[in-house]
Amino acid sequence: MAVSANRLELLQIADAVAREKTIDRKIVIAAMEDAIQKAARSRYGADTEIRAEIDGRTGEIRLQRLLEVVDVPENFSTEIALDDARLRNPSAQVGDLISEPLPPLDFGRIAAQSAKQVIMQKVRDAERDRQYEDFKDRIGEIVNGTVKRVEYGNVIVDLGRGEAMIRRDELIPRETFKYGDRIRAYVYDVRREQRGPQIFLSRTHPQFMAKLFTMEVPEIYDGIIEIKSVARDPGSRAKIAVLSNDSSIDPVGACVGMRGSRVQAVVGELQGERIDIIPWQQDAATFIVNALQPAEVSKVVLDEDAGRIEVVVADDQLSLAIGRRGQNVRLASQLTGWDIDIMTEDEESERRQKEFTERTELFTEALDVDEMVGQLLASEGFAKLEEVAFVDLDDLASIEGFDEDTAEELQTRAREYLEQIENEQDEERRKLGVEDDLKSVPGVTTAMLVAFGQNDVKTVEDLAYCAADDLVGWTERKDGETKRFEGALQGFEISRQEAEEMIMAARVQAGIISAEDETVAEEQEVEEAAAV
Repeated sequence: MAVSANRLELLQIADAVAREKTIDRKIVIAAMEDAIQKAARSRYGADTEIRAEIDGRTGEIRLQRLLEVVDVPENFSTEIALDDARLRNPSAQVGDLISEPLPPLDFGRIAAQSAKQVIMQKVRDAERDRQYEDFKDRIGEIVNGTVKRVEYGNVIVDLGRGEAMIRRDELIPRETFKYGDRIRAYVYDVRREQRGPQIFLSRTHPQFMAKLFTMEVPEIYDGIIEIKSVARDPGSRAKIAVLSNDSSIDPVGACVGMRGSRVQAVVGELQGERIDIIPWQQDAATFIVNALQPAEVSKVVLDEDAGRIEVVVADDQLSLAIGRRGQNVRLASQLTGWDIDIMTEDEESERRQKEFTERTELFTEALDVDEMVGQLLASEGFAKLEEVAFVDLDDLASIEGFDEDTAEELQTRAREYLEQIENEQDEERRKLGVEDDLKSVPGVTTAMLVAFGQNDVKTVEDLAYCAADDLVGWTERKDGETKRFEGALQGFEISRQEAEEMIMAARVQAGIISAEDETVAEEQEVEEAAAV
């Protein structure tokens, strides 16, 4: 059977569109079938069920009208009587669909225009789906493209099989691009949106630098050297922590390369960004000392519960440790995940003397002893009355100048003072209207109840509907400045995890969740932590 020219032309158009848009030929033919169906409905009636089929080998178009089998038809354009249907198909039953061939359709100008719009929309949707499928699994990769245009500081990049955008705040400061420039960037997000897949690139993302090192340093690509963390101030300075899984390979030297060739290749791509390569250490104190390079650190004091570390440096090293506008310490904090407080040796000595004086005064007044006894307790490392009240009696009696009777008397006075404070706080709690049930929540003390009452948390339900931020506070960064907001339990030395556990216990006690739900949530947290 000879195939007419217009039929061949139809198939040629489908092949050309499929090649140009890089989509499946079957999708284009299906779009054409939908377009023909729409045009046929405009002729035979919008409520008529039309089916169009295009033979993928010959290009022949077959039109059929589908009629529903009913006992008594009301609309002859969509329904057919059971008796008439059985003349065509003896096994027809009520509810079946019977197909009826239609003559070839002669497209008018309006119908042809409508069909063209349907085809274009279907092809556009297929192209968007293909782009999304191509790039959704490429998040975290570096891609190369060509600058297509620049709109309001945002750079639109042609990736060959799709378009991507680098927002103005994702570009390295002071770098400019124009039409036709080659550009390399990091894919950090791909979203399926109404207007099509949106591919977002970045040149300021910390992982952009990590991926550049992976491309330049074979040992990182092979997994011999591991990048543990990255901190960047785009276009200015960066720090990267590396660890070697082979003791014979120096991770810093491998990343620097012969005469600095490897690190200079990355620096060149990042518009001259200074990069400090830091050896990663399991020990937090050693790692933080390394991260503060080139400053020399005299002493470090870790507070693991609060996630903070105090770093003591010599006077001439203070400006170097802090860096210009706090850059060095800020990057070191981002790299290590610790809040870092930097002070000079004189400031640290002054602070310790102040703490010693405050503790001496506390013990002197609370225990009704002379200053020398207060100084002895402070110098032995006692910081709170609770420590004196509940420490082992032998430890207290072993202090030079104390005997067992003295130690016992000090503990008695400490416990009596704490009991007095407890009673005063309990009275204050009642005045504030804090309910007794709130004290039964694990981890809640009488002093906390007073703080809760001052922050309008007066029942178990009030605590249950709190967030951890409401208790321990939070920080917000705006206009380049970090602002600290205090929580209800500010100053109680309570960690975020402890606050969350307290809130969960309140939710169980209030009946908002069950104990089983809490157990499941804890197991999920453990699994997520293990996965990380």
